[in-house]
Amino acid sequence: MADKLIITAALTGAITIPTQSDKLPYTSEQLVADAVACVKAGAAAVHIHARNPETGQPSSDPDLFAPILAGIRASGVDMIVGTTTGGGMGMLPTERLRVVPRYKPEVASFNLGSMNFSIHPVARRFKPEDYRFGWEQAYAEGTKDFIFRNTFGDMETFAKTMAEHNTKPEFEAYDVGHLYNLRFLLKEKLVQPPFWIQFVLGVLGGLAATPEDLIVMKQTADRLFGAENYRWSVIGVGYPMEFNMAGMAAMMGGHVRVGLEDNIFVGRRQLATNAQLVEKAVRIAREFDRELATPEEARGMLGLKGSAAVNF
Repeated sequence: MADKLIITAALTGAITIPTQSDKLPYTSEQLVADAVACVKAGAAAVHIHARNPETGQPSSDPDLFAPILAGIRASGVDMIVGTTTGGGMGMLPTERLRVVPRYKPEVASFNLGSMNFSIHPVARRFKPEDYRFGWEQAYAEGTKDFIFRNTFGDMETFAKTMAEHNTKPEFEAYDVGHLYNLRFLLKEKLVQPPFWIQFVLGVLGGLAATPEDLIVMKQTADRLFGAENYRWSVIGVGYPMEFNMAGMAAMMGGHVRVGLEDNIFVGRRQLATNAQLVEKAVRIAREFDRELATPEEARGMLGLKGSAAVNF
């Protein structure tokens, strides 16, 4: 029997721009409300980025995480809260990592390699006068020359910092080579199984979100680590890839991430809220007879330290 299915909601990210959707949350109040709504809809975990609350611009300022994390805690709704260490364009790895020692989250993203990472085709969809904020056009166009830095030196620092604060790495693998990077970190005794791996498919610069690519990632991880030594989830970037991948994960025994960080549509040309994306993932899970994991059940499955041990 497959595990109960863990749904993670990635609420805002650092790559979706506000002009793409008026439903994208970026103030602390909006992010807290979306986190609560997603958990009530069926998510066990939320993945948090911070943004400037006035302009919606992605930020690695750890102070901006404070009202989001405190608001989630004050809501009284239990959930696994994961923070990003991926940040966004222009942020140094040392800046991206600051949230871990400060807030000691149960889980934090851990990117497994440097890569091209671009949304520059998005900029072609809008005229200059269409953008809501002055930073957006240059940001989207600038990703054409963006290299998402995650060197082996960076990864060593991330691994040691997360271990020190008992924060579970959520390994993000955008390509097959990233899984080999994880195997190297294992050989160096910088990380230990069981692993929690997100297969991130559909980013321009990484593998596509196709059935063939997902199967290759799963088969490679099985061969490198043994199926008993990791759990996996899939991120399908864009529509309809988010839900195609969710269906495959539900069928194959994996887990699912949805949210406006990765996809803004719940149907063709139908802009979605985060909660609506979770609700659709729940419907897909039910079609495959996958029961949903509660936050507490997901903690047990992933070996997390619990919400009492975080610093927010």
